[in-house]
Amino acid sequence: MTHGDQDVPDESDAGSSMPVAPQYRSEPVAAASAERPSSVTRAVQLMYVGAALSVVGIVVTWATTSQLRDQIAAASPTLSSDDVDSALTISLTSATVVGLVAVGLWLWMAAANGAGRPWARVVASVLGGLGVLSAVFSLMTATGITVATQLLSLALAVAILVLLWRPASSEYYRARSAQ
Repeated sequence: MTHGDQDVPDESDAGSSMPVAPQYRSEPVAAASAERPSSVTRAVQLMYVGAALSVVGIVVTWATTSQLRDQIAAASPTLSSDDVDSALTISLTSATVVGLVAVGLWLWMAAANGAGRPWARVVASVLGGLGVLSAVFSLMTATGITVATQLLSLALAVAILVLLWRPASSEYYRARSAQ
């Protein structure tokens, strides 16, 4: 005889000298769907766009080397030509390293968020928040193509954050962490 989820011993077991432990039925529990929602898919696609923009940023930096050299010379007129060249090399190297690190972070976050890793959504949110702050501060002094890229970066970060925290996205992360 069963009572709820427990099997209750019937009276025929009453004469047994051994106590009967209740038996629990194992019924399949409906698993939460772990299918990736379109909001996460779009966020991941936008992360790939972010990686591509980081590559474009590296290319633009190298393509505008002469303007960068002029900016360095104008900002510090007391520097010798060799000092300007050294500062230019440091600037180009720094921009390239930072750009490559950004590409790596974008790709890592895209893969981890696409796989539904809850920690990745938190990390992407922190990086996205820092990206928003960086873009806002950069816009205060930006000119030309930098304004366009910073506005695009700002829009990209906000869109990704909104997509990652939509209800369907939250359910996906919950389901994936339960597996």
